[in-house]
Amino acid sequence: MGRRESIRQRIFKRCEVRRGELGECWLWTGPTSGKGRGGGYGRAKLDGGTVAVHRVMFIIEYGPIPPRKQIDHKCRNRLCCNPDHLEMVTHKQNQKRRDQAVKRGE
Repeated sequence: MGRRESIRQRIFKRCEVRRGELGECWLWTGPTSGKGRGGGYGRAKLDGGTVAVHRVMFIIEYGPIPPRKQIDHKCRNRLCCNPDHLEMVTHKQNQKRRDQAVKRGE
């Protein structure tokens, strides 16, 4: 088993699978980035540092994230790390989607 698959399996073991509008959300059950602005994202230790779980899963599935790009949750759930629910966007796109979700009450 390669390193990427090993990391993917390690992360998936700490996820709870739930059915959502977009299919299965893989909800991280481990540590998070806390509450408040910028909070609520899954965090894990990797190579001696702490990383955002959704970003790691995106990189494993799709490759590196270029500078000034962000990973948006299409399912609107910050704990979801299903690569099918993640999309690389600009900061402006991410903010626009967040604002639209707030207006809809998500």
